[in-house]
Amino acid sequence: MTAEINVPERLLGGDPAAIKTAFNQLKQQKIDQLRPHDEAEPPDEHDTTLAAPFSITGPGTFFGRAQRTLQFEPAPRPGWWLDRIDLPDELPIEVSVRNVWTIVRNIVLRSGSPHNYMRMVEHIIALKTGLGLDNVIIRMDSGDPPLFDDSSRGMVEAVEKAGLKHTGWKAKAWTVKEPVCIGGDNGSFLAFYPDEKASRRLEIDCAIRFKSAIGSQRIQFTVNREAFRHGAFARTNCPLSMMLYCRTIGMLFADMRNLGYNTRNILVHGRWGYLNKPRMLHEGKALEAVWHRACLDMLAAVALIDRGRFAGRIVSYKAGHALDVQMIRELYQHDLLVEV
Repeated sequence: MTAEINVPERLLGGDPAAIKTAFNQLKQQKIDQLRPHDEAEPPDEHDTTLAAPFSITGPGTFFGRAQRTLQFEPAPRPGWWLDRIDLPDELPIEVSVRNVWTIVRNIVLRSGSPHNYMRMVEHIIALKTGLGLDNVIIRMDSGDPPLFDDSSRGMVEAVEKAGLKHTGWKAKAWTVKEPVCIGGDNGSFLAFYPDEKASRRLEIDCAIRFKSAIGSQRIQFTVNREAFRHGAFARTNCPLSMMLYCRTIGMLFADMRNLGYNTRNILVHGRWGYLNKPRMLHEGKALEAVWHRACLDMLAAVALIDRGRFAGRIVSYKAGHALDVQMIRELYQHDLLVEV
């Protein structure tokens, strides 16, 4: 996990000089938490689906006074699918980079009609990568997903209670043909490295840097169910200025007025401290923001690879949804994925 980080020769976007500077900054940033993989827990090489259906209900994300339910079922076809049962004439939305509609603040998937969409899917579809759940169909009666106080951990526990079963197929794992990198605004970058040893594992090196109480945070871990269960408890974060805006001027606008956000389900950070208590302290330092970024944002983007699982190593520095999705698009556009 502590392998040398070198700038890939193949750049898929961004300013080369800015990317080189960002790599040097990352090398100087200390690792706050390291969770290496356990050799006794090899990756499951079998394709999986749910052993039993289950449902989970919570307040709406964008309409907080409404209760929203997600019904998880074994998929009748390969892949992940979102089925709007309130739109019976529409086909299910496949979880794929091809169906990304917008990435403003969150990932929105859509297929067919503009009404057939699902907002803020990242906290749901991250389970595909984090738990090795290859095939599922999720039925819902709205494009507004529920928002939980425990972030995505309740969904993780519900999947574990329902159990996974093998479909009878061998799971496909994909990696990149060569190291590739893409740079974004404000010195951010994403780098993908091949699974050279055919380990079928995904290793993450994720770092963030905020000009607030969050500060600089960096973690390294191997994606497995234990690590993902840990990271799934991390809430999304919001600047204190945005919270104040939502509770004052934002009340004039329906989208803001009806948001289901509160100090239980999001982490609010100011310049010098937190408005509410952060979670996931490690050696006295709160790492909730970086665990959320790594597990519930970045692994969701990896879930948009609809060909199967992804193996290799990903290094993320100050990146977000826009850069995540752009990287996955570039992998497809340049035919950079190869089966392990």
